[in-house]
Amino acid sequence: MPLRRAVIVLSLLGLWTAPAGAQESGTLSFVIRDWFTAMYESRFMDECPEGLNVGQDEYWWRGMTRERRAKVTNDGKGSRGRLYYEIMDLGRNGEDVCLNPTSTVHPPLRVVEGKFGYGDNLDGTDDGHATAKSYAHKKFVSPDGTKTGIDNQLYRLVGCTFGWRKSGMVELNAHIERGNSGLGMILLEVTGVKDPRNSDDVTVTFYRSIDQYTYDGKAEPLPFSTYRVDTANGKARYGDSLKGRIKNGVLETARGDVHLPIAYSNDNTSNQVMKNMALRLEIAPDGATATGTMTGYYDVAQFMYGVLSIGQVIQTAQVSCPALYVAAHKLADGYPDPATGECTALSAAFKVKAFAAFALHPEKAHRQAAR
Repeated sequence: MPLRRAVIVLSLLGLWTAPAGAQESGTLSFVIRDWFTAMYESRFMDECPEGLNVGQDEYWWRGMTRERRAKVTNDGKGSRGRLYYEIMDLGRNGEDVCLNPTSTVHPPLRVVEGKFGYGDNLDGTDDGHATAKSYAHKKFVSPDGTKTGIDNQLYRLVGCTFGWRKSGMVELNAHIERGNSGLGMILLEVTGVKDPRNSDDVTVTFYRSIDQYTYDGKAEPLPFSTYRVDTANGKARYGDSLKGRIKNGVLETARGDVHLPIAYSNDNTSNQVMKNMALRLEIAPDGATATGTMTGYYDVAQFMYGVLSIGQVIQTAQVSCPALYVAAHKLADGYPDPATGECTALSAAFKVKAFAAFALHPEKAHRQAAR
């Protein structure tokens, strides 16, 4: 039997003594590597009957005379990166329209019109009628037809924009940056585990790692690597917990508000809050990996901050920041502002993939160092 498989088996049986920093008995830990908006993309883009969105670089191009185009692009031979500020500064008074999305008006954003989507029923209604905590909106059905009443307005918002679709650079760039820099690494620690495949009462705590991913020879995170928990003044910077259970290897949590370290791009990470969030992870039989979803409400202001922070990547997204800004507020379906009555959050679903890890807390590291 290969050494790693033997270690895994013996660990599950409780017959192997883990090295320093390893998980304690009754604890499972994972580090999340993949984090992507849950997008249903049909073969012929049926969900986007009007096609994909037009980018603001095209609006910029259309608004110039032939002579002006030739001058600013060096007759079409200039670099795209050099034109970034030309393309961004489309406001009425030359403002950057991503930093100031209300400084001009662009045609409405094309949004998802299809009936299929991924996610959960977050507002508790079957038809999406308004409630005390949500606005009226259309619902989705899962592609296989097994789930109805799905809320995922974030997908409706970005699903017809190239930058968020498969191979689009908005989230792929964040994925690359997360792997290169280690920013925005979410650690999950599951405690109260009596059986790794079936435990009725566990607690899932969300942390941030200060270590980069440990990769194997195939550039995949190496399962069962150790990651230190980020702290400040002796306390974890993150640490929100949700109750949950494991049944037949599937971990599911109750819902609650959870702070998460989300990386966007360009070495930029932010403390974000997903409200009414729940996690569902299918743990592989060998315990080395897990895949699943996080669903909940994503703050509109936080979403727009993420878009504003990606810099020149926005040029590859084929999106208009003014149109996106208007549509994001129009489609927001959760948590109305008491003062204005406008919803402040978008229902959302994210697909995640995690790798087994050892979460090392500072106090444990100190005790081990003193031995």
